[in-house]
Amino acid sequence: MLKPQPSINHPGHLDRQTWLLLAVNGLFIMASALSGTYFGVYIWKASNDYIQIGWFTLLSHLFMAITFWVAGNGVKEGNKMIYLRLGIGVSALFYALVLLLGGHALQWIWVLGIVQGIATGLFWLSYNVIYFEVTDAHNRDRYNGWAGVIASLVGMIIPWCSGFLISRMAGESGYRAIFILSFVIFVAGIGVSFFLHNRRTEGHYDWKLPYRLLGKPKTAWRPVLGALVAQGVRESVFGVIIGVLIYVQTGSELKLGNYALITSVVGFISFLATGIWLKPAWRNKGMLVGVIAITMVILPFFFGISFTTLLIFGVGAALFFPLYMLPMTSAVFDLIGQDENSVRQRVEYVVARELALNVGRIVGMAIFMVTLSISRAPIVLNSLLLLVGSSPILSWLFMRNVLVSGRRGKNKIDAKPKGVV
Repeated sequence: MLKPQPSINHPGHLDRQTWLLLAVNGLFIMASALSGTYFGVYIWKASNDYIQIGWFTLLSHLFMAITFWVAGNGVKEGNKMIYLRLGIGVSALFYALVLLLGGHALQWIWVLGIVQGIATGLFWLSYNVIYFEVTDAHNRDRYNGWAGVIASLVGMIIPWCSGFLISRMAGESGYRAIFILSFVIFVAGIGVSFFLHNRRTEGHYDWKLPYRLLGKPKTAWRPVLGALVAQGVRESVFGVIIGVLIYVQTGSELKLGNYALITSVVGFISFLATGIWLKPAWRNKGMLVGVIAITMVILPFFFGISFTTLLIFGVGAALFFPLYMLPMTSAVFDLIGQDENSVRQRVEYVVARELALNVGRIVGMAIFMVTLSISRAPIVLNSLLLLVGSSPILSWLFMRNVLVSGRRGKNKIDAKPKGVV
């Protein structure tokens, strides 16, 4: 048997399994950041077209959602560690395909989008189920804080190194080098995953649970799913457009790396502080401050999109983003752990969470593509960014009652998963 979950007598304690999961997550993020930060630029340089990037992203989100729903059956009734490794392995395959296709990658952008979506879906489905199993309501804020710190550290070092390498190597040699390094790091992540334990799940996979949650009028899951859709709207657009805008404004991959370095330093400090000091009782007010701030930092774009205004946005978003994201993530997983029945159906609830996120991502990217197909005037682009970027306010409006009820102790049962293979 695996040693028990962190005790309520030691709040915030992270055991060996949580640190191993953080390591797997860190390697996955590292490999993704090494090349993913520049993949949009890679496509932009080949096409000079935001719509091509949009199609890649839209297909990725669509097949990510399908993968979550279909693979949920295997994760619950099979071995979730196999699916974790498959997710990492297919991510490695994605960059192998990019290397093989070379200059023809743009012609096969739809295939790459599908492969990316499948890889991401497999990894994050299994990762989030394992994350729920190795944490509880007493240490999730701490775990999420450390995950944010690791992501920020990776963001400080890796994109800058990639930008430096690309800028110093002729032609596409730099891009090929970082795609190869990503492949190698993904393989290392598979190796580390073998030290994680697989907890058994009980029962059969309920294919219709996400749909039935929407039909329950008095469940907390209805506003939570709405909040997750709103979260996804912002993620899809800003995850694609900011890096490309920086390259368009500067023409330099190295300056994109510098941008990532500066914003990640701020994010590192903010995630570290928020993860340590943010208590469940403060989640509601903290999230409100966070969503207002990350919306306000979009306003400088109306004075003109430049490297300076992009940097103001990046620093401001990095500073306040943890106040938005940590309450969202912790509260949703606390809700999954509210009773033993929810714990038994933890796979289905994770699938519901990810389906909602991807619905939002698909909607956000569809809005982005339709708007730019009509007009690409600066005022239109800025208004689009403000509209999409203000969606976290909707997340808070949906979540505020859930956060308050969690503060009062209604969602703190957090039953523990049983059984280990």
